[in-house]
Amino acid sequence: QLQLVESGGGLVQSGGSLTLSCVASGSRLDSYAIGWFRQAPGERREGVSYSRRGGGPTAYANSVLGRFTMSSDNAKNTVYLQMNNLEPEDTATYYCAASASYDVGSFHAVVYEHWGQGTQVTVSS
Repeated sequence: QLQLVESGGGLVQSGGSLTLSCVASGSRLDSYAIGWFRQAPGERREGVSYSRRGGGPTAYANSVLGRFTMSSDNAKNTVYLQMNNLEPEDTATYYCAASASYDVGSFHAVVYEHWGQGTQVTVSS
């Protein structure tokens, strides 16, 4: 059974950077399509980025395009989300998710069967 654990969140000033990690256990992460999501209090869960099974081209939400970069390290069974030029609007709990059923990820949460517990990102103005 795949398990995902996110880390790397924290408090950062506007304009700062953070790198989130999503470490997988129980299965190879490159066997899944991967997505990053975020959810602010009182808001719906929002897709941030996703990639296809085995890596390859990555899609980004317009709100993070040019600032966030998704990458992976298969040797470490880990996916990363590099976040630059952070804004207060980026404040949320961030989740990684994995789908065994689809070859390509999606911004739709229902696609994913496996979720991490989330890591909090807070950006101060």
